[in-house]
Amino acid sequence: MASSHPLDPVSADEYTAARAVLDDAGLLRPSTRFAYVGLEEPPKREVLDGTSSERRIRAYLIDVTTGEVADVVVSLSRGEVVRESKLDPARDGQLPILDEDFARVDEIVHADPEWQQAVLRRGVTDLSTVRVCPLTAGWYGHAGEAGRRIVRVLAFVQEHDSDLAWAHPIDGLAAYVDLVKGRVYQLVDEADLPIPAESGDYSDVEPRTTLKPIEITQPEGPSFTLDGHLLEWQNWSLRIGFDAREGLTLHQIGVDGRPVIYRASVPEMVVPYGDPGPARYFQTYFDNGEYLIGKFANSLELGCDCLGEIAYLDAIVADDNGRPKTIRNAVCIHEEDVGILWKHTDIFNGSSQTRRQRRLVISFFTTVGNYDYGYYWYLYLDGTIELEIKLTGVIWTSSYPQDYPYGAEVAPGLGAPAHQHLFGVRLDMMVDGTSNAVDEIDVQGRPIGPDNPYGNAITRTITRLSHETDATRLASTERGRVWSIVSTQQNNRLGRPTAYTLHPQPAPPLLAAESSTLHRRAAFATKHLWVTQYDPDERYPAGDYVNQHPGGAGLPSYVAADRAIDGEDIVVWHTFGPTHFPRTEDWPVMPVERCGFTLRPSGFFDRNPTLDVPAPESGHCHDHVR
Repeated sequence: MASSHPLDPVSADEYTAARAVLDDAGLLRPSTRFAYVGLEEPPKREVLDGTSSERRIRAYLIDVTTGEVADVVVSLSRGEVVRESKLDPARDGQLPILDEDFARVDEIVHADPEWQQAVLRRGVTDLSTVRVCPLTAGWYGHAGEAGRRIVRVLAFVQEHDSDLAWAHPIDGLAAYVDLVKGRVYQLVDEADLPIPAESGDYSDVEPRTTLKPIEITQPEGPSFTLDGHLLEWQNWSLRIGFDAREGLTLHQIGVDGRPVIYRASVPEMVVPYGDPGPARYFQTYFDNGEYLIGKFANSLELGCDCLGEIAYLDAIVADDNGRPKTIRNAVCIHEEDVGILWKHTDIFNGSSQTRRQRRLVISFFTTVGNYDYGYYWYLYLDGTIELEIKLTGVIWTSSYPQDYPYGAEVAPGLGAPAHQHLFGVRLDMMVDGTSNAVDEIDVQGRPIGPDNPYGNAITRTITRLSHETDATRLASTERGRVWSIVSTQQNNRLGRPTAYTLHPQPAPPLLAAESSTLHRRAAFATKHLWVTQYDPDERYPAGDYVNQHPGGAGLPSYVAADRAIDGEDIVVWHTFGPTHFPRTEDWPVMPVERCGFTLRPSGFFDRNPTLDVPAPESGHCHDHVR
């Protein structure tokens, strides 16, 4: 049962053993469900020193008949519960949505007479064709909702088995469901809006015949090796993990035997919708903290999701009863040729040389309701690290009344509300060790003056962020703002600190009003950058228990102590993502939209680290002298 490395994901046997410990401790009843189970990682210093020995599992438990919730940690090494925290849902928030909640809510809503009448009044003749979506409720201070485990429900019509239900939203109607009592406690019935009728089927189109095959082959196999969860490729080394809440996690990323990042993951994503109407104002989803994106990972297929010489890793998560569930081929690893690495034709010595760039791709895809998200981590030959997230799937739909200002019409009578996708990445940095700092770098022109008589001067300002409250920052396109994570103990041959620089893709942060409860709950998304002193208990940008939390948890509470971050063990948190006004081209299925960021070595190497990359083996590409 023992894992081979302290950061390896939880195995099937370990899930089973953790459940047995909880059962022996009297913490499990027939009505107990597991809202989350994952690895409680050992302290960083123990891992780095090789002294970690205790294997711990963390579990969120809920009694579905009473609503009582607890956060529990089990030591598998000792076979005992080492921490049990009873939670107050009114203060601490609720636990994530359970898989079984989807089926329960469908039964509860369909059995409600008022909801039935409201649906029939809108022209639906067969209630069995109605599909309901249990949506996290948010927190708005409504009377009678504090401490109750609730969801708010919108519905769609699916006219036949292959029909795309998202094409037929039942708008102006929302049911509020108490999950513990098992009943609809409020019905919002604001308007009898027409149900769009046009089909959204995207599988009945005649395929084009003009695309010729592209075959990706590596006759000698891939250039990487995978030993358990240890991945090595072209001077890179890292460990791969997987978590039900975070999805894909990367650990101990290093190059040339030097550490760069101790842990990298995307522990939160918030999707706030911009329709303030009575039946839709609550539409804001924290896909990690409320739904657990890792549980919805896809099983990837060769030739469709990944091309080339592929290595796969399965993911193992826990179901609602705490028992292991395997997702086959959840993580895909492969190499890609990505064009030119470097090239020069010299006008003096007559040489012409070209090298091709290659990257290692580590990815997984998850489907959360209507949207599908691909998380792609890239490692490049030149030491660059990138994260690219690919957004696709089906946009959320609504009826489209005339002059609707909060979205767009994508098909006749079919609307799609404006929304944002804001991802929160957590980078536990370790650039040449655990003593790091962050410099904010802005470029600027200089006015004409004695030292710039022709007005062509370009310079930059470098500002060291010294404390946590100094380091809540926004990106700036006009200033070309980047953030350099520097070692405070290691210099390069020029005597300057080794560093990796974060290059953001500027886009609006959270657009919700500053006084709104959404702004409080998703405060991490109001800034593009946060920097905190490392604390192993600070893992989630919006806090541990996001569902129905009143706000203020996560990063705002982490930085309240205003700890020093200059020459410390630091964590860099970066927020990014698109603001989406849907197009007609996004319907009925959305072409991939991309977002992400880049980490580039900046003085980390003494010179271009890819001079040893060989020229392509081709008679059409070689070093020659005229």
